[in-house]
Amino acid sequence: MILIKNIEVFAPQNLGIKDVLIAGDRIECIHDLIELDMDCVQVINGSGKRLIPGLIDQHVHITGGGGEGGVTTRVPEIHIKDFIRNGITTVVGLLGTDGTTRSVELLVAKAKSLNELGMTAFALTGSYEYPTITLTGEIKRDMVYVQEIIGTKIAISDHRASHVSNNELLRVASNTKVGGMLSGKAGVLTIHMGDGKKGLQPIFECLEDSDLHAVSFRPTHLNRNDKLLEESFKFARIGGFVDYTCGITGYRRPAEVISMMKSEALPTDRVTVSSDGYGSYSSYDLDGNLLKIGCSPVDSLIGELKCLVQEKKFSLDQALPFFTTHVAEAIGQSKEKGKIKAGFDADMLILNQSMEIETYIAKGDVLMNEGILTKKFPYED
Repeated sequence: MILIKNIEVFAPQNLGIKDVLIAGDRIECIHDLIELDMDCVQVINGSGKRLIPGLIDQHVHITGGGGEGGVTTRVPEIHIKDFIRNGITTVVGLLGTDGTTRSVELLVAKAKSLNELGMTAFALTGSYEYPTITLTGEIKRDMVYVQEIIGTKIAISDHRASHVSNNELLRVASNTKVGGMLSGKAGVLTIHMGDGKKGLQPIFECLEDSDLHAVSFRPTHLNRNDKLLEESFKFARIGGFVDYTCGITGYRRPAEVISMMKSEALPTDRVTVSSDGYGSYSSYDLDGNLLKIGCSPVDSLIGELKCLVQEKKFSLDQALPFFTTHVAEAIGQSKEKGKIKAGFDADMLILNQSMEIETYIAKGDVLMNEGILTKKFPYED
């Protein structure tokens, strides 16, 4: 058991100074004072510090992205230490442009590895392309029979996509929704949005021509250009989840977008932020030739949280939901993750007053304490 004493708890709402008891992989209780005199209890002094839920990143290329400039430009796999140092306790892994040299099988294997090493990892079947690349041959079968798979990935409005018709997009969305119903999962259809001229229009048309609700479509990278950003506000108004990607600067930075949405009274209860970690960022000329390619980090998620609090002057309890509770709801984990609450998974971070991560706890296990990793991982000297 772990007992965290005298710490300011953000659940994400501010609960004030509390003691928090962890038993196994769950939060056992939260009280003003918990006294236990047992040798098996690890006591952590939280005086002057803050306890927050672990961050949830629903868009990370855990097996590496890239490859658009040839096989030598493939981004390597992410290591769990990158998640630990940057406060990400739950991740959803996915493929990108490359569903050829990378596979759903490898993606699921990597998710299983991260789960075994101590954090929580899910995965999406599919990639940019259509027909959808799957592990079992069908989206619904992947979701029912593969524990880690909670949904599907596809791309639209991008020159690297398969240029699916609305009927094909609807078919993927419907199969993902039914797969979620059959498996008891969220049925997430993450839709990579490129800079294509159609923007979100195919999604709006699908909603008009079908009985699906906006939550069946999960567009991401919605802050990559002005057209998509404006369309994302319309999508938010009709009840859709909108996901903004870190690493974009200026007025389209996620913290800036959220601040603007708040000031203009736009709905933000389904706004989420993700890193696109270990995916490649790339630029192309007018003929579609690759000009530049690089790799996105996962430290941008905690960086965006800091920006909301330290620069945009959000209180910590106002800023946290975009990285915790909203994301937990989006991926169907709102009864397990995203909160400091009795009965929830013991995924949490201890921050100092500068919002630096000092302690990382996932599934009730301390994997970093006072900035020092506490566990040795495979293939380390």
